[in-house]
Amino acid sequence: MNRLKRHLTIILFIGFAYLLSGCGVQSIPKAKNEVEASLAEVTNQYKRRSDLIPNLVSTVKGYASHEKETLTSVTEARAKATSMKVDISQASPEDLVKYQQAQGQLSQALGRLMMISERYPNLKADTQFRDLQAQLEGTENRITVARNRYIETIKQFNNLITVFPTSVTNSLFFHHQKMPQWTVESAEKLEEAPKVEL
Repeated sequence: MNRLKRHLTIILFIGFAYLLSGCGVQSIPKAKNEVEASLAEVTNQYKRRSDLIPNLVSTVKGYASHEKETLTSVTEARAKATSMKVDISQASPEDLVKYQQAQGQLSQALGRLMMISERYPNLKADTQFRDLQAQLEGTENRITVARNRYIETIKQFNNLITVFPTSVTNSLFFHHQKMPQWTVESAEKLEEAPKVEL
């Protein structure tokens, strides 16, 4: 009888642990980690783009130095965008919008910079400029992919903490709030990907 109780206790314990694991005890922290990793990838790609800008501005300046207003707007937009940091654990929807706006302004300034090349055939033919354009275009594609992944991980995390049965686990153990979503609509209004034409 004592042995039966012990087996029953073990079975109940295993069943309870299995039930908890299926109710978000592991999946909620994993989802939060995914959100943080995907945001880090978005910011990494924005940093990559930002790192390309000084060389791009320098190359354009060599051919189109009197385009000072455009060059200044790119430099200022870059400074503003790189000064903003987003901490997902403490970001409010307003913080996310400000970050999106700064990145969008940089994208628009870069778009104007790229359009300058149309007026300067020598700049357009410059190997370094064409290489930077190609790198910028690739980075813009990476930004889009990283942003889409971030949007998806936020959705998955928010579903875990708000949809039964994992919402019960969240309210009992974690007390996470919904994370602000990077909305595609506002990002598209703010960010027009720069036209990169070769």
